[in-house]
Parts: sequence; C-alpha cells; structure tokens
Amino acid sequence: MIVAFQKQVVRGIRLGCCLIAFSLWCVVVMSVNGGGLVRAEESVRQEASGNSILIEDFQHPDERGFPQGWGAQRSVVTAHETYMIHEEAGVSFLRAKHSTQRVYTKQMTWDPRLHPVLVWRWRLQAVPDGEEFIAAIYPSLDTDLLFIPVNTKYVWSTTLPVGTIKEGGMFSSTEIVIRSGKEPIGEWMEERVNVYEDFLKIHNHEPAALAWGISLLGGSAVEIDFGSIRVEME
Repeated sequence: MIVAFQKQVVRGIRLGCCLIAFSLWCVVVMSVNGGGLVRAEESVRQEASGNSILIEDFQHPDERGFPQGWGAQRSVVTAHETYMIHEEAGVSFLRAKHSTQRVYTKQMTWDPRLHPVLVWRWRLQAVPDGEEFIAAIYPSLDTDLLFIPVNTKYVWSTTLPVGTIKEGGMFSSTEIVIRSGKEPIGEWMEERVNVYEDFLKIHNHEPAALAWGISLLGGSAVEIDFGSIRVEME
C-alpha cells in the first residue's frame, strides 16, 4: 500500500509539473510563431505494401526544402535552417546539420500492435572529435493526460555501447543506444526496432490504438541524413 501511495504521489507531482511546463511551452511557441502554435499537418501521407507501411520518404519538400507535414519542437526558423531535404540519384532524404531541436510529424494512422517494428535509414556525414551524441529517433506511441507525446529515444552514440539504457525523468525520454561509434561515414545504415515491445517494458501499459507520431534529432555538431521511415509486421 505504501508503494502504491508513493506512485500516486509521484503521478500527482508529474501532472502538476507537466501543467506548468505545458503552459510555459505554449507561451514560448506562440511568441516564436507569431501567436500561433507550431504544429505539423493533421495527417501524414502513408502507403501500405503487404506487411509494411511507409511513414515518410521525404519526397515532398515545401518551398524552403523542409518536409511537408512536419513541425518544429521550438523555433520554426531554426528548424528550416538546420533540416533540409536533399536528393541523390533519385533518392530523397532529410539532412540535419548542426541542429539544436527536434522536428516531428504526427497523427500516424498506424497500429503499433499490428506493425510493431520501426525501420529507418540514416547516414552519418560528419562528426567532430569529442562529440558523444550523433542522432536519435523518437517514436511516440501514446500521449499523456495533457496530450503530450509519450516516446522512446533510440540513440546513435559515439561512445556508449549498444544496449545501454538511460532511464527517463519527469520531462525526458528513456534512451536506448542502438548504434555506437563514429563509423561508417557516408554509408546508409538501416535500423530495425520493435517499438511496441520496448514501450510495454518502459511504460508498463498498452500504447494508444494509433501511434501519435515520430520525431528526429541530429547532434548539434553533427551532419547526418535521415532516409525513409516505415513500420512492419513482426
């Protein structure tokens, strides 16, 4: 009973802190975006083929080269400066260069129970000595009581070994290192992660019927490309 009471107290504290943080976030975002909330489009184009659903292939940039349907975590101006779609040999990808914030897309019409495996490609272009963080992808399979995304952070680190887990805090995501090292440079690498199983282990409850969205983050001193993103059956 004592443990249960402690958990209730923690939830109450987290909820109160979330309310404060959410209010502050709204003020910051509204000031950056001329009084309007920064948000992605209400839907994301997806294509289904057999057991796979395409989430994003970065073939639809806006007039500034930013992916349509994506939003900025904080500053829209900075996001447009540090994330831009490029194309090589007919293949489109999103390049993150010296980024300081996440970009995200939301409103996924994807059931993580039916398609639990997230598959994506990324390609490291440049990383300086002494830099530990290279990049991360955040699948958000649910939202909390304030509709703030509940996600897991899958990390490419230069130093931490694969499998390293860093527990999340009140306002931070649990981190799982899925790639380590500064190589290869200039070569596409594909990752496959069962995000549904990880969500159950980390959050101890079922995710929402449909996933909320996905965020991407490149390191502040790093240049990295994000390729296509899809989900598959196990």
